[in-house]
Amino acid sequence: MGAIEVLVYARRRARRRTLLESAAAPSFPRSQTRLNILQKTPESTPSYRDRDGFRLIEITLREPRQLFNNLDPAPFHAKDLEATAEDYIVTAVREIGLTHPTKLAIYLPAAALISDDAQDVPAAIHNYFAYREQHTRRELHDLLRTGLIILVIGLVFLFACLWARGAARAFAAPWAAILNEGLLIMGWVAMWRPINVFLYDWWPVRQRQKTFACIAVIPVELHQHE
Repeated sequence: MGAIEVLVYARRRARRRTLLESAAAPSFPRSQTRLNILQKTPESTPSYRDRDGFRLIEITLREPRQLFNNLDPAPFHAKDLEATAEDYIVTAVREIGLTHPTKLAIYLPAAALISDDAQDVPAAIHNYFAYREQHTRRELHDLLRTGLIILVIGLVFLFACLWARGAARAFAAPWAAILNEGLLIMGWVAMWRPINVFLYDWWPVRQRQKTFACIAVIPVELHQHE
């Protein structure tokens, strides 16, 4: 194979690899690019601006509807937030801290700022996160209720294993010692799930609930995009 043929072959291989990589990568229509975040992206270490003693979470939009899920048929003030917007706001509030005074500043063009949709944005954001807080509260309640039920089941099973272990001690056969240890292990393994619920599983849900409750009352300001 000559030098020219080698070069052509290499170029074909490179072009084919590029096409395969572009086919594997997800593509999003330009219209789905929702947010233009001013100060940061969630992946970066942020430096939020302060104004009048409040830490600002800043979002720039072309129109108010970019902030919401357009597939949601609910009225504008009751629409779900777009997933990217919700994730950004929640991440920002957690990074700033729930106890620090925070405001959500939304920047719009002058024409969009005076629209009816723009005036409904603060109420829509508060309604959405109030709903998320209520939903998470029910999730926490269900988790603790389930944990209590499986705790009772685990305790009953543990006591049954301990009783059977005591009864098996009456036998001097070699298998009795194996049975004793097996029953003890089974009894405590049955307690693993309820212990995990009450020690570890509940507090991330509770933290989400507190975050949503904080955002549900966060001040929302609308400003003209500079």
